[in-house]
Amino acid sequence: MAAIGLLLNPRAKRTAKDPELAYRLKRVLGDAGMARTPRSFAELIEVATDFKRSGVELVAVAGGDGTNHITLSGLVSAYGTAELPYFAMLRGGTMNTVANSFGIPRRRPEKLLARYLRAYRRRALNPMRFVEPNALRVGQRYGFIFGTGCIYGFISEYSSREERSGIWAAQVLGRAVASSVVGGAALSRVAQRWHGEVRFDDGSAFPERGYLTVGASTCAQIGLGFKPFFRSGERSDRFHILGIHGSAGQTIRGLPRVWQGRSLGGQLTYERLTDRAILLPSGGSVPYTLDGDVYEHQGPLEVAIGPRLRILIP
Repeated sequence: MAAIGLLLNPRAKRTAKDPELAYRLKRVLGDAGMARTPRSFAELIEVATDFKRSGVELVAVAGGDGTNHITLSGLVSAYGTAELPYFAMLRGGTMNTVANSFGIPRRRPEKLLARYLRAYRRRALNPMRFVEPNALRVGQRYGFIFGTGCIYGFISEYSSREERSGIWAAQVLGRAVASSVVGGAALSRVAQRWHGEVRFDDGSAFPERGYLTVGASTCAQIGLGFKPFFRSGERSDRFHILGIHGSAGQTIRGLPRVWQGRSLGGQLTYERLTDRAILLPSGGSVPYTLDGDVYEHQGPLEVAIGPRLRILIP
């Protein structure tokens, strides 16, 4: 029985910059488990099915937010209703917002993997530390941070540059803020609005209108220390959803409140905890981002609470 499954993303930015990373991770793993490098989602499902059949108890992922969400989607597809293995984030991407939100320390992937291995080997004497958030299901994809409108616009602008980093993310936000003073192009690219309605199972709704963003998450942070989803841990079977309908300027002036994990207020946003929401677009589609990857969905889009996870803290 293989105890640990290590998943490597060959397209992750850190892997491209550091081709020896995969070798170092495999050396740390040794004979404690199996390492796999799936090159498509179909291959990922095959690997996850093999992990399930082999009794893998811990899956470690070498990649950032996007790799984590793709891996999680593949695991759910392969495991179905069975309990998912422990999930270990190795912070191997340019965006590690989810890892930051759940308290994964800022260490190199091989250092984190070594810590996870030690914790796993000592688990009989010292129980492994983990948090238990639920994932978010968006259509048939699974992740943690969903957003339309300006969240989608920010990620699209951030991804327009080949070299990405926290500094570049701060520059994208800074340019949008500066552009808001003069109504420049940077603001219009980031502050895209989504038009539609959000319906809930109890019959209530965020009304049809233009939204600066409709966002949902099961973790508090969204990057750069901002915490718009400050109620995300309030109930494990619910996610925090926001419909920000104020102007870009009003929202920018409220960013200090968001950074402090406080509401923008009822004049600028609708918000609630829910386990399911349906986005009904006025224009036919829902362009959105999930954990830093961008998609476009035609027609109504379901966002719902996903499976409970066990994310290890090294």
